[in-house]
Amino acid sequence: MTQRIKSTLSKHMFFLIIASLSFSVLSADSGLNNSLHNSLDKIVEKKTVLDFEDVFKLEYAASVEFHPKQEMFVYERRSMDIMTDTTKIQLWSYDLKSKQHLPLLADGASYYSPKFSSDGSRLAYLSPQNGTPQIFVKWMNNDRSAKISDLRSSPSNLSWSPDGNFIAFTMFTPTQKQQLFKTMPKKPDGAKWAGTAKYINTTQYRSDGAGFNSPGFQQIYVISSEGGSPRQITSGDFNHGGQISWAANGKSLYFAANRDENWELLPYESDIYRIDVASGSLSNVTNEKGPESSPLISPNGEYIAYQWVNDRKLSYQVNQIMLQGTGSDKPAISLTPKLDRQIDSVQWAKDSKGLYFSYLDKGETKLSYVSASGTIKNLPAKLGSQALGRPYTSGEFGISAKGKVVYTINDTQRPADLALMNTSKNKKPELLTSLNEDVFAHLNLAKVEDVEVKSSVDQLNIDAWIAYPPNFDASKKYPLILEIHGGPHAAYASTFSMEVQLMAAKGYVVVWSNPRGSSSYGEDFANLIHHNYPSQDYNDLMDVVDTTISKGFIDEKNLFITGGSGGGVLTAWSIGKTDRFAAAVVAKPVINWLSFALTADAYPFFTQYWMEDMPWNISDKLWERSPLSLVGNVSTPTMLLTGEDDYRTPMSETEQYYQALRLRQIDSAMVRIPGASHGIASRPSHLIQKVGNIIAWFEKYKTKAE
Repeated sequence: MTQRIKSTLSKHMFFLIIASLSFSVLSADSGLNNSLHNSLDKIVEKKTVLDFEDVFKLEYAASVEFHPKQEMFVYERRSMDIMTDTTKIQLWSYDLKSKQHLPLLADGASYYSPKFSSDGSRLAYLSPQNGTPQIFVKWMNNDRSAKISDLRSSPSNLSWSPDGNFIAFTMFTPTQKQQLFKTMPKKPDGAKWAGTAKYINTTQYRSDGAGFNSPGFQQIYVISSEGGSPRQITSGDFNHGGQISWAANGKSLYFAANRDENWELLPYESDIYRIDVASGSLSNVTNEKGPESSPLISPNGEYIAYQWVNDRKLSYQVNQIMLQGTGSDKPAISLTPKLDRQIDSVQWAKDSKGLYFSYLDKGETKLSYVSASGTIKNLPAKLGSQALGRPYTSGEFGISAKGKVVYTINDTQRPADLALMNTSKNKKPELLTSLNEDVFAHLNLAKVEDVEVKSSVDQLNIDAWIAYPPNFDASKKYPLILEIHGGPHAAYASTFSMEVQLMAAKGYVVVWSNPRGSSSYGEDFANLIHHNYPSQDYNDLMDVVDTTISKGFIDEKNLFITGGSGGGVLTAWSIGKTDRFAAAVVAKPVINWLSFALTADAYPFFTQYWMEDMPWNISDKLWERSPLSLVGNVSTPTMLLTGEDDYRTPMSETEQYYQALRLRQIDSAMVRIPGASHGIASRPSHLIQKVGNIIAWFEKYKTKAE
């Protein structure tokens, strides 16, 4: 960061020196002088507006981990590495009393997933070594660290035993590759044959972001906190991943798993299990219909809290916090039976009298506390999103031993920082970090405001937001970009978005919204598109466009539309319904529900929860909701944009639509992002290529305002 600032200052000094010399020579020529003034004005304007290179300068905070006994915490400081095109993660500490903010480890490598031992004397964390993450332990008193593992695969879900002697973790454990044909002739020395054929006989044979799955399963291990060989605790041809919680006596572990013999065809099922660390003896703790997950033993060891979904095969279903005594045969009780909102994370209070949790509500991530008796108290904290690309909801928090809350906070102008919650109604939260002032303080960013929209279908309230270009002038006319979220059960927010900011910096008004089907408004609102997608969500989006146009500063000849995943579906659907848009970018879409059902990686889930029946039984219904069925209506110039390694909405979906458009002689293009999966903007350069291609396509079809 320091070198980058020096480089930027050097460039600015160069411009100032040249400008000074030019003024001296040309001072007698007012015409040339005015021309130079105009050129310098353009240089100054360029340097005060966001541009693509600024993606590599972004930082944000994550993973707050409080010391068990002190008012200090460790967190991840994530930044973009321009040399490796990845996110670099450093661990920093903050002392709430002294206000001291220090790097915890300072050799330049990436460190993440911090976990304190129960007494706070040590901190476990992960760091890549020769490409594979390993477990490290830092002794807090003498500032020494040691690598305690030598693992073949990446560990995750670190969990200290109560006495601090062991660390439990999950890790992928390979099994022997199966081969049907075993009598292949021996290859002569020096011969160059094609590779060995892949024999696949599993249902979940590939995963987005990972590619074709190697044979094996997630298993739970324990390792001495002083180092040594890990010992595998779970076994069997099942995945034992996710959150691990130790019993208070340190003799057993709690975790969630789907151990049904047909687990591959039951994608939304799991139970809580307890396993004896010494013997490996396994027993069920829960066995309800629907998934039970994320077990948490209370600090006093008397309760287990977990999350449960009442599975009714709906495409959107909210979860509940359940509570059960660890030594009781009584059934679990729901602490949140009337909270019709998605719960994102849960943490026990240190006194074991209740739990803190975050939940999505109307495009915001809020924080609450629920007592062990089920009394909910809303807390004055709005968690800030950690999304950098599109304006999605998210957020994290941590709780100190004395109940102080530190959480991610942001606004439309800055990515996620950390703040200390202030319980006083009249006081703002105390900002603890300012990670992006060096990037944004001197820039003119897009201002964002809320928009009230009423659906023309049924007068439902639709939340929407508008971003205005820098130096916005309401007396002028501006091109408009409608940006549509994916999911389809996801939610946008009034939050920072690099993609929106870059679009606005190029002179566009950008509008985004939460049409029917979006999460954070309850099950009924989300399930308005259950077995009915796309449908009236299209009308909601057009109402958002109409409401924005009614403000008087939109050039109606320059309307543009884009969205990714579920937003790609709705973009393709929209241009099959209307020709009002000058151009469209359809990113990573589903075009044909019939082909998607049998090519997507999560096909057991999609065919059971998004569709009424198997695709061959309802082909007519799936075709009616497929954007490809409307391609004969399309006249809008359309670009397709998808990651080449996308297995969630496979490239074949994009290719079908592109080829259909070419057959119809519609001006069209296909952009394939190499090495990108469904999270197409997960790397800095991918984010730049994504939004850069979108803007370039729109610029190609933008006309000058009259």
